[in-house]
Amino acid sequence: MADKVKIDQEECIGCETCVEACPTVFRFDENDEKAFVIEGSDQDVDCVDDAIGSCPVECISKQ
Repeated sequence: MADKVKIDQEECIGCETCVEACPTVFRFDENDEKAFVIEGSDQDVDCVDDAIGSCPVECISKQ
């Protein structure tokens, strides 16, 4: 089974770096000003690791 990607909403600063790195998995919620993982997205793509590595507050993880 594939890893599940999660964003710690308490830590997210809304910089949208993950959205830029991997728009097929991450989106930005304008109301909450936080990024989120798109429900049902293919999280096995290489850009997920790019997004994890680019997050300035390291709030994205695979579980």
